[in-house]
Amino acid sequence: MMFTIEQIAAAMGAPYEGAGDLVIARAAEPHVAGPGDLALAMSPRYAEGLTRGQARAAVVWPGADWRSMGLAAAIIAPRGRLAMAGLTRALDPGPAIAPGVHPMTVIDPSARIGEGAAIGPFVSVGPGAVIGARARIASHVSVGAGAVIGDDALILEGARILHHVTIGHRFICGPGTVIGSDGFSFVTPEVSGVEEIKQTLGIRGEIKKQSWERIHSLGTVEIGDEVEIGANSTLDRGTIRATRIGNRTKLDNLVHIAHNVEVGEDCLLCGMVGIAGSTRIGNRVVLAGQVGVVDNVFVGDDVITGAGTKIMTNAPAGRVLLGYPAIRMDTHIALQKALRRLARPRTEAKP
Repeated sequence: MMFTIEQIAAAMGAPYEGAGDLVIARAAEPHVAGPGDLALAMSPRYAEGLTRGQARAAVVWPGADWRSMGLAAAIIAPRGRLAMAGLTRALDPGPAIAPGVHPMTVIDPSARIGEGAAIGPFVSVGPGAVIGARARIASHVSVGAGAVIGDDALILEGARILHHVTIGHRFICGPGTVIGSDGFSFVTPEVSGVEEIKQTLGIRGEIKKQSWERIHSLGTVEIGDEVEIGANSTLDRGTIRATRIGNRTKLDNLVHIAHNVEVGEDCLLCGMVGIAGSTRIGNRVVLAGQVGVVDNVFVGDDVITGAGTKIMTNAPAGRVLLGYPAIRMDTHIALQKALRRLARPRTEAKP
């Protein structure tokens, strides 16, 4: 795909200077960019790389003297990462899914496929399922009975959308993700060892043989608009009510959402986050990599956590958390500094 500087700048919502009709084939790092590339130099630290490369056009920082760097055109980006969002959106051709329904797809006669949908080979669409207009579904995806997928969805290879899951518009799903599997919920006929130690905080009485009875999942999963889920993530259906993901929330690869969990709008859940059953997550919450949240707690709006944090209790809105168990980030850092001081060898007092 070829674009002019003017077209790329318009897609980015950024001003340009110089030769707007210059044609660009791809983006590249400044030091390896060729004459047909758009060099990405959104900070002064990339200026030296521009002089080593052969780019004729670049995305540069405000105030950059781009002409002195031998460029014929420049797109001005006050906020580099935001510029990257518009640029990559313009240059990304997306996966190659042929228009229409592939002949090796199996679609139940009662399913409804929206206008302009593209469905690849070895896809299975169950009874009563609904696929929205212009949805793109790659090979080996399964859509269960009664599932609803909104308009303009993109579902990549091997994803599983199980029965009666409801998904909004402009959904993106990575390969291998499973939405709507049963929740992990079991009970013992008598009080279990787990229930006992929750009360005693570790002290155990007589240990008896126990077996587990399955609690079946009768609920579903409801996902809002513009939600994105990475590869190999899992979202369990609720026990009675639905597991819910709010509008515009983004999940990374390898994220697990347990039964009955409710995640608010505009959240970011990074890789290997795990949220246990019946926990509620507010709006605009950011959980960094490997964060764990126990069951039946509430994480308030605008909470941000550092990597590896373990949230064991309710978290107030706006709190910044770190550590295991989670405490205020500034407190955690102060404690770590104090512990390091304690570990230093003491010097003998001079007489």
